[in-house]
Amino acid sequence: MRFETKKNGVATILKIHERKLDATISPELKGEFIVLCKRQQKELVIDLSDVEFCDSSGLSALLIAERKMRENGGIVKLVGVQKKVLSLIKISHLDRAFQIYNTMAKAVKS
Repeated sequence: MRFETKKNGVATILKIHERKLDATISPELKGEFIVLCKRQQKELVIDLSDVEFCDSSGLSALLIAERKMRENGGIVKLVGVQKKVLSLIKISHLDRAFQIYNTMAKAVKS
């Protein structure tokens, strides 16, 4: 899986450089989320702008991040969610679990 992480103040930003968020990369992504979602971490911003497709295992990985952050008093923000992926998130009613932003600037400011 290709990704990069960086710190921006209180937030950690994870940029996923994959077209598909599916069963081929979700186990590695779940492991990365477990490492990133520590007690002192208050915001995890996940940049999905390169992701064109997501299946249930991809959603499961995102939910791992959301659950771990919530347990530690933090939040997960999604940025750059493409139309097909956003549709799946809304159909699954997961738009209630995540804060979703169009731009990185808006996500980091809020």
